[in-house]
Amino acid sequence: MIDTSLRRAAGSLFGLAYGDALGKDTEFLTVAEIVRRYGPAGPRDLTGDPALVTDDTQMALAVGWALHEAPVLTPEVVGPLLRQRFLDWSVSPDNNRAPGMTCLRACAELSRGLRWQEATVAGSKGCGANMRVTPVGLVDVDLDTLAGLAQLQAGLTHGHPTGLAASELTAYAVRVVRDGAALAEVPALLTDRAREQRRVYRADWLGDLWGRPGASTPEDFVARGWDECLDVLARLDAALARPDDGGDACRHTGEGWIAEEALATALYCAVRHADDPVTALARAATTAGDSDSIAALAGAFVGAAHGMPAWPTEWATRIEYADQLTALSEAWD
Repeated sequence: MIDTSLRRAAGSLFGLAYGDALGKDTEFLTVAEIVRRYGPAGPRDLTGDPALVTDDTQMALAVGWALHEAPVLTPEVVGPLLRQRFLDWSVSPDNNRAPGMTCLRACAELSRGLRWQEATVAGSKGCGANMRVTPVGLVDVDLDTLAGLAQLQAGLTHGHPTGLAASELTAYAVRVVRDGAALAEVPALLTDRAREQRRVYRADWLGDLWGRPGASTPEDFVARGWDECLDVLARLDAALARPDDGGDACRHTGEGWIAEEALATALYCAVRHADDPVTALARAATTAGDSDSIAALAGAFVGAAHGMPAWPTEWATRIEYADQLTALSEAWD
């Protein structure tokens, strides 16, 4: 039985925001520059009051509110809510945190009224697909609905099959950890899930997204995404089997600009520092790649494992959007 007093949904949502805030100021620095600025342990405390986040947390909140507002979690209901939340984000004056170009391009097309399958950036598997999916792993749904929700929210902006698969795996990781799986068990669980789902195309959620040049069948389309995720999970397994040299996690599983690498590199940091959540965030933020997204996902995973006790108590009142993070987590804890 899961201990609800840990507030695992809150731990995961706040962990995402904390990681995002710590990685915000390191994203475009080299590891050497990060170490010169923060020391070898990396950034370990929030700065500012409030401590500002990036589009990663903003878009995770957009997904979270769309799920919260939906009377039923079906594609017909959730799709329009996601669309509106993404459009509201795209024109918000607070959308000034170096937002991803794929999300901006897709939102511009959505604003013209195009079907989302036509508005999406078909060739993009950027980490914007899964940096925002954590709320899907926190809602109480069956695994088929989790998969559909995760892929739908990704597909509105990132039409590449690897973006879909990596988003499902990210949400699935949050779910299994929240349900009690040890972080060390997660890579194997994700590999099993990827193999099981390799030729499952969820047409009820994705419609005709698959129908583009180069894809012969829906199953072939989606298999490409799962295969790329399986490749990076194999790299993750190999990296975790070696002694930890304490260096840049991106050297093992990629810099995180693309969805499957963001998942794997964040999970590497979470597993290596499963019992030291703040160090997991600092390790993820001390990377040469997409540090805010890597640290945000690491925070979501470690926070789902430990709940709110993972984090320094005073951070909860210092993080930007604390009121929204609290409201959503109270609905799901």
